Amino acid sequence: MATKKVKDSTGPTREAIMAQLRDFALSLPGAFEDFPWDEPVAKVNKKIFVFLGSSPGERRVSFGVKLPESVDEALTFPDSARMGYGLGKHNWVGVYFPAASCPVDLCLEWIEESYRAIAPKTLVKQLDADLRLAPPISL
Repeated sequence: MATKKVKDSTGPTREAIMAQLRDFALSLPGAFEDFPWDEPVAKVNKKIFVFLGSSPGERRVSFGVKLPESVDEALTFPDSARMGYGLGKHNWVGVYFPAASCPVDLCLEWIEESYRAIAPKTLVKQLDADLRLAPPISL
């Protein structure tokens, strides 16, 4: 049975946002996708830095990240919570937003923060170098 895509007429679909978050995570130096427990995750150096959630029929954008600096901010959002299995005490947060009101830029920042917390220093330096070489964004 095919899963019905949930679309909100006021904005992008959950699937489109999740694809954007996934693509960003996998664009980071050394990042790759894996499927432990049949769930998509992004890893660097064989360590997970973002759980990408894949519940069929889910109406919310959902993912899990390690936020050593932004944990308190993330927990101010209504459905966000510390992750279970002992991860929460290490600043892992499950983030949930309705697709229509998902702050995508903030989500991307959190994914980058999680990457920086998990990735080896050499890859973080590579990311910083890549960011310095990136052309400025024109509006």
